[in-house]
Amino acid sequence: MRIAVLSDIHGNAIALEAVETHARARGCDLFFDLGDTVSGPLRPLETFDRIAALKPVSIAGNHERQLLTLADSDLNTSDAYALKCLGRERVASFKEKPASRRIEDVLLLHGSPRSDLEYFLEDIVDGRPVARRKDEVAALAADIDPDVTLMLCGHTHIQRSTQLDNGQLIVNPGSVGLPAWADRNPANFHRMDAGSIHARYAIINKREGRWSVEFHLVDYDWKSAAQDAESLGRSDWATAIKTGYAAA
Repeated sequence: MRIAVLSDIHGNAIALEAVETHARARGCDLFFDLGDTVSGPLRPLETFDRIAALKPVSIAGNHERQLLTLADSDLNTSDAYALKCLGRERVASFKEKPASRRIEDVLLLHGSPRSDLEYFLEDIVDGRPVARRKDEVAALAADIDPDVTLMLCGHTHIQRSTQLDNGQLIVNPGSVGLPAWADRNPANFHRMDAGSIHARYAIINKREGRWSVEFHLVDYDWKSAAQDAESLGRSDWATAIKTGYAAA
């Protein structure tokens, strides 16, 4: 079975459509969604409807959690726009999405096993993401059932995989909808730059009891997506979508 793993769509319905087409052409008829699906100054409602039709195995990301738990006045701009477009009834449906989910020997996460805001495969050094050492990743995964052979995570928007000494494989498929972003908290300022405009996802496949992963970069109508962001006054998102790098 070939499974398409999607994460961090962030309301980019145009990129999602391209990724779905690409994945189905490669034999995928099952999809996993790792969260942060609708929040962004793009097309939240269209993304919500397209994901509903796709019927993926889904979990919540930090943005779904924020939409469900924060007061309206505390929502960031992207979450507030998603709430405006979707309405409370649709947002309430996110309660059905768990923070993590196990499917046989596969564990779906958004961030790390400890938090939907913690990076699993990266650390930040001098404002840039660097791959965590294998022992650091293993420490974060120490409480995971050893029968789990594959862990899927998102949140950073960076495609990466790491295999631990015990054989467990951890895969981040990258972001479908937003190839770069910056955390501008002065205490921990950093940039996550994928470096190209492509929509990113992964295909996982199990043969003879062992998982393999294919990373994919998909071209799509990124100009229209950038125009969506610009029309809402979000030049930061437009820059990231047009360049693959976070706005300065």
